[in-house]
Amino acid sequence: MKLNTVIFDMDGLLIDSEPLWKEAANTVFKKFGITLSHEQYASTTGLRTTEFVQRWLQHFNIPLTHEEETSAAIVEEVMKLVKQKGKPMPGVDYIFEFFKAQGFNIGLATSSGLNLVDIVVSQLGIGHYLQAITSAEFIAHGKPHPQVYLDCASALTVSPAQCVCFEDSFNGMIAAKAAGMKCVVVPSAAENQAVKWHAADLKISSLMNFNNLLLLGIQY
Repeated sequence: MKLNTVIFDMDGLLIDSEPLWKEAANTVFKKFGITLSHEQYASTTGLRTTEFVQRWLQHFNIPLTHEEETSAAIVEEVMKLVKQKGKPMPGVDYIFEFFKAQGFNIGLATSSGLNLVDIVVSQLGIGHYLQAITSAEFIAHGKPHPQVYLDCASALTVSPAQCVCFEDSFNGMIAAKAAGMKCVVVPSAAENQAVKWHAADLKISSLMNFNNLLLLGIQY
């Protein structure tokens, strides 16, 4: 089935917020004596904040009664950091203009809550491109479950088979593939050579590198 829809992840793909999430998590986790290594943090990239917090509280044997307040504190800190120093990833303007020129439907499907989405969309100036935004904040399952992507396709009134997703995380890639969609991954430089990306339909080093030839290559 011919592709006519693109759905973007947000954190780490459109905005360079993963270092800010890690900074916020370490700031808030400090009260428990927790500092996540790069490898630990990367293993939970793409999860919702509540699932991220639960994972590490359990790992470090901290009572889950602290989950709600800890999650809220991390989100509040991230929103502050994004406002202060959030920057677009290379190629954001290019990739939106590319798909607009192709006549594609354009959506956003993220694990982040809508309060942060509003900040990022405004900061990047991409609101006029987006025809649907779905968040995994309040649905039953977040990424790597496909629901947030399926919800976005439904909001755009298209079949999952007509969609290509852009992701930067392993959990996000699994969600997109589980939804029956094509997936282009743009991993961080530190993870670019990992074998786990072989499950994607295409791996590129920057949004700037996507073009008509690559789109044709993943069409069918």
